[in-house]
Amino acid sequence: MAGGIRKKSGRGRGARGGQRMSEINVTPFVDVMLVLLIVFMVAAPLLTVGVPVKLPKTAANPLPAEEREPVTVNVDLDGQIYLQGDLVEPVDLTARLAAIASERGADERVFLRADRGVGYGRVMEVMGTLNAGGFGNIGLVTDPGGQAASEPTAN
Repeated sequence: MAGGIRKKSGRGRGARGGQRMSEINVTPFVDVMLVLLIVFMVAAPLLTVGVPVKLPKTAANPLPAEEREPVTVNVDLDGQIYLQGDLVEPVDLTARLAAIASERGADERVFLRADRGVGYGRVMEVMGTLNAGGFGNIGLVTDPGGQAASEPTAN
Protein backbone atom coordinates (compact mmCIF):
# COMPACT_ATOMS: atom_id res chain seq x y z
CA MET A 1 0.00 0.00 0.00
CA ALA A 2 2.23 2.84 1.21
CA GLY A 3 5.50 0.99 1.14
CA GLY A 4 7.06 -1.34 -1.35
CA ILE A 5 10.34 -2.70 -2.56
CA ARG A 6 12.32 -0.75 -5.13
CA LYS A 7 14.62 -2.76 -7.31
CA LYS A 8 18.31 -2.01 -7.03
CA SER A 9 19.20 -3.47 -10.33
CA GLY A 10 17.48 -4.22 -13.58
CA ARG A 11 16.81 -7.82 -12.60
CA GLY A 12 13.29 -9.26 -12.55
CA ARG A 13 10.67 -9.12 -9.84
CA GLY A 14 12.24 -11.78 -7.72
CA ALA A 15 15.23 -9.63 -6.79
CA ARG A 16 15.88 -9.53 -3.04
CA GLY A 17 17.66 -6.94 -0.99
CA GLY A 18 15.94 -3.91 -2.53
CA GLN A 19 15.50 -0.72 -0.56
CA ARG A 20 12.13 0.50 0.74
CA MET A 21 10.08 2.80 -1.45
CA SER A 22 9.23 6.08 0.30
CA GLU A 23 6.57 7.46 -2.06
CA ILE A 24 2.92 7.31 -0.99
CA ASN A 25 0.29 6.33 -3.51
CA VAL A 26 -2.25 9.18 -3.27
CA THR A 27 -4.62 7.97 -5.99
CA PRO A 28 -7.03 6.19 -3.58
CA PHE A 29 -6.96 9.23 -1.30
CA VAL A 30 -7.88 11.56 -4.18
CA ASP A 31 -10.65 9.21 -5.29
CA VAL A 32 -12.19 9.17 -1.82
CA MET A 33 -11.95 12.96 -1.52
CA LEU A 34 -13.69 13.47 -4.87
CA VAL A 35 -16.51 11.13 -3.86
CA LEU A 36 -16.93 12.96 -0.55
CA LEU A 37 -16.94 16.31 -2.35
CA ILE A 38 -19.74 15.15 -4.63
CA VAL A 39 -21.74 13.75 -1.70
CA PHE A 40 -21.49 17.01 0.24
CA MET A 41 -22.33 19.09 -2.83
CA VAL A 42 -25.53 17.07 -3.28
CA ALA A 43 -26.42 16.95 0.43
CA ALA A 44 -25.72 20.59 1.38
CA PRO A 45 -28.79 22.15 -0.29
CA LEU A 46 -31.02 19.54 1.33
CA LEU A 47 -29.88 20.55 4.82
CA THR A 48 -31.33 24.06 4.57
CA VAL A 49 -34.88 22.96 3.75
CA GLY A 50 -37.13 23.14 6.77
CA VAL A 51 -40.86 23.59 6.48
CA PRO A 52 -42.44 22.99 3.07
CA VAL A 53 -44.01 26.32 2.13
CA LYS A 54 -45.18 27.43 -1.31
CA LEU A 55 -43.99 31.03 -1.36
CA PRO A 56 -45.73 33.64 -3.46
CA LYS A 57 -43.82 34.96 -6.47
CA THR A 58 -42.96 38.65 -6.68
CA ALA A 59 -40.76 40.94 -8.71
CA ALA A 60 -38.93 42.19 -5.57
CA ASN A 61 -35.14 42.28 -5.41
CA PRO A 62 -33.45 39.83 -3.01
CA LEU A 63 -32.24 41.02 0.38
CA PRO A 64 -28.48 41.05 1.05
CA ALA A 65 -27.04 37.90 2.64
CA GLU A 66 -26.27 37.85 6.35
CA GLU A 67 -23.20 36.47 8.11
CA ARG A 68 -25.02 34.29 10.65
CA GLU A 69 -28.14 32.18 10.38
CA PRO A 70 -31.13 34.54 10.34
CA VAL A 71 -34.17 34.17 12.55
CA THR A 72 -36.87 32.57 10.42
CA VAL A 73 -40.55 32.15 11.15
CA ASN A 74 -42.59 29.90 8.84
CA VAL A 75 -46.36 29.70 8.51
CA ASP A 76 -47.50 26.59 6.67
CA LEU A 77 -50.73 26.05 4.74
CA ASP A 78 -52.54 24.92 7.90
CA GLY A 79 -51.54 28.12 9.72
CA GLN A 80 -49.07 26.38 12.04
CA ILE A 81 -46.07 28.47 13.11
CA TYR A 82 -42.47 27.25 13.03
CA LEU A 83 -39.60 29.16 14.65
CA GLN A 84 -36.21 28.14 13.20
CA GLY A 85 -37.89 24.98 11.86
CA ASP A 86 -39.44 23.90 15.20
CA LEU A 87 -43.21 23.84 15.64
CA VAL A 88 -44.27 26.52 18.15
CA GLU A 89 -47.64 27.11 19.77
CA PRO A 90 -48.88 30.69 19.20
CA VAL A 91 -49.03 31.35 22.96
CA ASP A 92 -45.33 30.41 23.35
CA LEU A 93 -44.11 32.36 20.31
CA THR A 94 -43.89 35.78 22.00
CA ALA A 95 -41.80 34.45 24.90
CA ARG A 96 -39.41 32.60 22.59
CA LEU A 97 -39.06 35.64 20.34
CA ALA A 98 -38.35 37.88 23.36
CA ALA A 99 -35.57 35.50 24.43
CA ILE A 100 -34.03 35.60 20.95
CA ALA A 101 -34.36 39.40 20.82
CA SER A 102 -32.56 39.77 24.16
CA GLU A 103 -29.75 37.53 22.89
CA ARG A 104 -29.35 38.94 19.37
CA GLY A 105 -30.69 42.46 19.75
CA ALA A 106 -33.93 44.13 18.72
CA ASP A 107 -32.46 45.37 15.42
CA GLU A 108 -32.04 41.78 14.19
CA ARG A 109 -33.95 41.04 10.98
CA VAL A 110 -36.56 38.28 11.07
CA PHE A 111 -37.54 36.48 7.88
CA LEU A 112 -41.21 35.53 7.65
CA ARG A 113 -42.04 32.77 5.17
CA ALA A 114 -45.77 32.19 4.72
CA ASP A 115 -47.44 29.77 2.34
CA ARG A 116 -49.30 31.58 -0.43
CA GLY A 117 -52.51 29.78 0.60
CA VAL A 118 -52.45 31.24 4.13
CA GLY A 119 -54.92 34.07 4.72
CA TYR A 120 -53.69 37.64 4.96
CA GLY A 121 -55.14 37.93 8.47
CA ARG A 122 -53.06 35.00 9.76
CA VAL A 123 -49.88 36.48 8.32
CA MET A 124 -50.68 39.83 9.98
CA GLU A 125 -51.30 38.06 13.32
CA VAL A 126 -47.85 36.48 13.11
CA MET A 127 -46.29 39.82 12.15
CA GLY A 128 -47.97 41.42 15.18
CA THR A 129 -46.57 38.66 17.38
CA LEU A 130 -43.10 39.24 15.92
CA ASN A 131 -43.40 42.92 16.73
CA ALA A 132 -44.64 42.16 20.26
CA GLY A 133 -41.68 39.81 20.69
CA GLY A 134 -39.26 42.67 20.12
CA PHE A 135 -38.59 42.48 16.40
CA GLY A 136 -39.41 45.46 14.18
CA ASN A 137 -37.26 44.56 11.18
CA ILE A 138 -39.32 41.89 9.40
CA GLY A 139 -38.52 40.66 5.89
CA LEU A 140 -41.21 38.81 3.95
CA VAL A 141 -39.67 35.99 1.92
CA THR A 142 -41.01 35.33 -1.58
CA ASP A 143 -39.92 33.44 -4.68
CA PRO A 144 -38.48 35.56 -7.49
CA GLY A 145 -40.00 35.62 -10.94
CA GLY A 146 -43.43 36.98 -10.19
CA GLN A 147 -45.16 39.98 -11.68
CA ALA A 148 -44.98 43.53 -10.43
CA ALA A 149 -48.28 45.20 -9.50
CA SER A 150 -48.05 47.46 -12.56
CA GLU A 151 -47.98 44.47 -14.96
CA PRO A 152 -51.27 43.07 -16.25
CA THR A 153 -52.17 39.64 -14.91
CA ALA A 154 -52.74 36.76 -17.26
CA ASN A 155 -56.18 35.16 -16.88
